[in-house]
Amino acid sequence: MKKLSLLFIGTLCMSNMIAQDISDAVRFSLDEVQGTARFRAMGGAFGALGGDMSAVSINPAGSAIFMRSHGSFTLSNLDVNNDVSYFNGLSSASESKFDLNQLGAVLVFSNTNSNSPWRKFVLSANYDKLSNFDNYWFAVGDANNTVGNYFLAYAQGLRLDEISALPGESLEEAYSEIGSIYGFANQQAFLGYESYILEPNMDTDDNTGYTLNMASGAFYHDYTYAARGYNGKLSFNAAGQYQDNLYVGLNLNSHFINYERTTYLYESNTNPGSLVNEVGFENNLYTNGTGFSFQLGAILKLSKEIRAGLTYNSPTWFNITEETSQYLETVRNENGSNINQIINPNTINIFPEYKLQTPGKVTGSLAYVFGEEGLISFDYSRKDFGSTKFKPTSDAYFASQNDLMSNSLKAASTYRFGGEYRHKQLSFRGGYRFEESPYVDESFYGDLTGFSLGLGYNFGNMKLDLAYDSSERSINNQLYAVGLTNAATVDSKVNNISLSLGFSL
Repeated sequence: MKKLSLLFIGTLCMSNMIAQDISDAVRFSLDEVQGTARFRAMGGAFGALGGDMSAVSINPAGSAIFMRSHGSFTLSNLDVNNDVSYFNGLSSASESKFDLNQLGAVLVFSNTNSNSPWRKFVLSANYDKLSNFDNYWFAVGDANNTVGNYFLAYAQGLRLDEISALPGESLEEAYSEIGSIYGFANQQAFLGYESYILEPNMDTDDNTGYTLNMASGAFYHDYTYAARGYNGKLSFNAAGQYQDNLYVGLNLNSHFINYERTTYLYESNTNPGSLVNEVGFENNLYTNGTGFSFQLGAILKLSKEIRAGLTYNSPTWFNITEETSQYLETVRNENGSNINQIINPNTINIFPEYKLQTPGKVTGSLAYVFGEEGLISFDYSRKDFGSTKFKPTSDAYFASQNDLMSNSLKAASTYRFGGEYRHKQLSFRGGYRFEESPYVDESFYGDLTGFSLGLGYNFGNMKLDLAYDSSERSINNQLYAVGLTNAATVDSKVNNISLSLGFSL
């Protein structure tokens, strides 16, 4: 039976059902300043040190440490290795990429007024990549659950005439118009019904109950996840040195998000009584966003050797747009013959722009400087992920997601340690970092641990730095938010080699 009315709007449709969930919020709330090679070699523990372009992204007072105008850029090679376990299946995948992940310059203006307590003023601009979303993995195994339950979860309670095509209407037209009129949930139910995965209890317009045309048993899954994109920050900085021991600064930050993700699930079964024996389900997501944040920071020289830093990072206020597209194919057995059913809507679902407020962060830092010989440093940061919010908060769906995040996410701490030893023009560096999981259930999203090593050579007006850093984290990735919620455990190891060139201006 078919829906009673429709509104044709072509190949683009606006969905009145929001697609965002907690995973989106966490993805865009995490930040890891990738930065210069010196910064990375010391584990990012630069909050009390400054004198490095990426250190300015941690503490805006750090630019006032520079004695002369300075510029730098950084090239890196990122290598992501994933070991995946899913039921009885094991798999491995890797991804490698070269990138320009830092570019910036600082201008130092000395105060010629000897009666002023302000020794110098500094202006700088710097681009740092905060997160790299490039990732690829696949999971294979024999599961006890079917993707049919994904479509069933959306269909139950929906009228049959609101999830099916009109007589003479193409599946492409019906998919677009159902999304336009009824929303995302009805679209998913439509896919399940028109592909023969779902069977209505009654063939009437007002039917709201459905069953699966798949018998229970074992289901072979081959699931592929491929993502591209980044979270970048362009900082405009102003800082100054007050007398001999106090440095203060302000960053105004412009943020950029670009994220693309494709997932594809192939499922097959030989369960007796199943009408549908094969399913191929593809989902594509395209996300773009812009945001704003600010930072306030200070560095205090407590003595000739000891420095302390304090930084406040405001929340980041994002405006985000998302688009999705889908493809579904099934193979069913009727009277001993295999019949293919393809639903390729060629439709882009454009979701209304939404706002995301990621949590602020406070960082405290200490450093001990051994004259010209070297230094050790420590940074501690705390960020309350439970305060993450979708907006407007008056929206019922956003309100439910905000409540979920408040209960599922927690305040997480980050610890960073770094050291440097100098011998003539050569510098030897090392670092360690530990980041707590943002989730209350840490078995779902694990802690991150990492270490780093590096070398630097000072040519006088030019510096060349090389760093290697490695980090590991384990994440249970649910295949879908509803229905087929089985998770693939991904043990991810990220290796990065960075090369920076810094020079006096």
